[in-house]
Amino acid sequence: MKITTNTSWRSGSTSTIVLLLLSTFILSGCNQIPAFLDFRSDNDLDLKVPSRTLATKGMDDYNVGKYFTALEYFEEILDRYPFSPEATLAELKAADCNFHMGRYLESLMLYKEFEERHPTNEAIPYVMFQKAMTHYKRIDRVDRDTTGALESIKLFNQLLRAYPNSPYTSEAQARAKAANEFLANHEYCVVEFYVRTEKFDQAEKRLNYLLAMYPDSGISDKAKSLLARIEADDPPTSSIADWFPKLSLPDWTLFED
Repeated sequence: MKITTNTSWRSGSTSTIVLLLLSTFILSGCNQIPAFLDFRSDNDLDLKVPSRTLATKGMDDYNVGKYFTALEYFEEILDRYPFSPEATLAELKAADCNFHMGRYLESLMLYKEFEERHPTNEAIPYVMFQKAMTHYKRIDRVDRDTTGALESIKLFNQLLRAYPNSPYTSEAQARAKAANEFLANHEYCVVEFYVRTEKFDQAEKRLNYLLAMYPDSGISDKAKSLLARIEADDPPTSSIADWFPKLSLPDWTLFED
């Protein structure tokens, strides 16, 4: 006897069985898909990590100096859970991670965004201090750009006016004084150029400006002595290096009260 095979049913048998099994679980009220029907990969399962867990992992890495991996956790919170309770923390720590990795322009932008979004947050004094620090960290040698010193002084003073009794007051005052000393040293460095090139009239003008702007600077006594020599038409011509020591940003702790 000839046996007839239903090939069309056999070709769709697998999908039919899966559908029947799914229907059985749905009708039975089971809310878990059995392992052999769970087609999700490990990466898909990782997408279910809650924001609190991500924040904990991020802080664990941050606290031991793993800023790059910590930043990834904080950015993941902001991407996937922007309205979670942990999002505010993630915003702030993302800025901190960039700061500690030396990405000062990026961190400045993130601190500004945090300040704009959360103007009443208790971390605002810290954010204002960190904004100033992003400029302070970029202060270069005295013979180069002074933008970092000028901007940091301005932002430190903003913090001191807005929050005169914050936990950052003492350090902000000391760092502002150190940056101010840097600017005085920069002016003296310019004087060095004029003396070396025998442009004594320009050197005299610059020394008068230095003494008017930075009368309490550590370099003021040396500037007064040099000014007196120039005014007496007796500028230093030998061992000029003794008059112009190599100067840089001083240690801010020297200016603490």
